Amino acid sequence: MVFGKLLPRDGNFFQLFNQHGQYIAEGAQAFMAMVQNYRDPALREHYATQVVAAERAADKVTAEVHRLLHRTFITPLDRDQIHRLINAMDDVIDLLQDSSEVMSLYDLQYLSDDVVRLSEISVRCCERVQHVLTLLPRLKEAEVAESVLKTCEEIDRLESDADRVMRGAMSALFREEPDTRQLIKLKAVYEHLESISDRCEDVANLVEGIVLENS
Repeated sequence: MVFGKLLPRDGNFFQLFNQHGQYIAEGAQAFMAMVQNYRDPALREHYATQVVAAERAADKVTAEVHRLLHRTFITPLDRDQIHRLINAMDDVIDLLQDSSEVMSLYDLQYLSDDVVRLSEISVRCCERVQHVLTLLPRLKEAEVAESVLKTCEEIDRLESDADRVMRGAMSALFREEPDTRQLIKLKAVYEHLESISDRCEDVANLVEGIVLENS
């Protein structure tokens, strides 16, 4: 009995999830600002730097979650769920940074309307992910669990929207873009942006599973 009381319990996993979610939202908002100010090189670089800063801060949170898993005997969620969830969250912000870097490395001179639309959807997905993570500690409350599931459904719908925009963008790109190099650049950017919403959906699916097991 005394031994059980001395074992590390719970940790601060929910607090770390929430913190990581905040970095996801901050990175997404900085990414959107970069897209909106893309024609201004100074502002573009400024906001791209903010995306990198958010990604690095999120990496530190991810590392702390992994360390805490090794130190904590009794966790508030299944250990595998914690591991998979934090890794899925990290994939989201990694792709935000990757998308920013692809635009820079490929020396993309202008952004199509479809890049802007996909960016907007990606940012909304990230913001909904962040909202879901704030609710995880209160899953035992029926109204909160219902709200989490509705938000996860919203993320799924946004991911479907991104798929539709992606298909239309690719179709137009291959039909209308005469410059092969520009085609290759935009194709890579489209694929990165669409992947952000995919990874957000992965987070939503994991959270749905957690709700069903713990509410």
